[in-house]
Amino acid sequence: MSNIIRAALVQQKWTGDKESMIANAVEHIRNAASQGAQVLCLQELFYGPYFCQVQDADFYSYTEAIPDGPTTELMKEVAAQNNIVLIVPMYEVEQPGVYYNTAAVIDADGTYLGKYRKNHIPQVKGFWEKFYFKPGNLGYPVFDTAVGRIGVYICYERHFPEGWRALGLAGAKIVFNPSATSRSLSEYLWRLEQPAAAVANEYFVGAINRVGVEPLGDNEFYGQTYFVSPRGQLVGEAASDTEEELVVRDLDLDLLTEVRDTWAFYRDRRPDTYEGLVTP
Repeated sequence: MSNIIRAALVQQKWTGDKESMIANAVEHIRNAASQGAQVLCLQELFYGPYFCQVQDADFYSYTEAIPDGPTTELMKEVAAQNNIVLIVPMYEVEQPGVYYNTAAVIDADGTYLGKYRKNHIPQVKGFWEKFYFKPGNLGYPVFDTAVGRIGVYICYERHFPEGWRALGLAGAKIVFNPSATSRSLSEYLWRLEQPAAAVANEYFVGAINRVGVEPLGDNEFYGQTYFVSPRGQLVGEAASDTEEELVVRDLDLDLLTEVRDTWAFYRDRRPDTYEGLVTP
């Protein structure tokens, strides 16, 4: 019996306001569900511009509580109406002055399952994230959903192998990496790091990027959203590098067993030799 999951990713252009970004995302979700998609991930900080191109406290107004904020409540309804698991990246407020780069995970029946808070926070030109976000404090959770165990890693974190491995050790079969990454800095790494992570950790990766140039800076977000298999091969083509797009692909989870039986990376790990890696 096949074990195929139909999964979807959305790369969006900034529409100019939060409300229309949310409405646009909901339209993509409904479109994906009409094509049989069972799980979908949106891009990093999906309902806003990538405001980290500047340092401006006015953008703190984009924060919402998770799970009690309006966007999470809306997406719970959308998930239930369309019988689809959703990964919804947002700007979270925990308390006044304490903000996180967060993704909410909602099951296909609309149940809120939990959240992942971005652990690795960059502070380089055009990506001033430490101005906006505290580092995550929830570890590397894996969520039991209607499509199986999934994990979330966010954007800059793809440069750090430790979190990828933690998600694999916790049983993730698909890891979603919602991102906002620009052509001038890291495009050459986009199709290198995430396929390598999929191979090293023997799961599927969904890599999501936004697209276009936004009013806050000259960063050109280059799209090229894709799924990659645990063999390091793209599942279908990557999305456009200039246009908004919905990516829907079939992922054969039986491939995970085949790859793990072939390579046995988890069997051959030597955690007893790794202590120095986490010594401050």
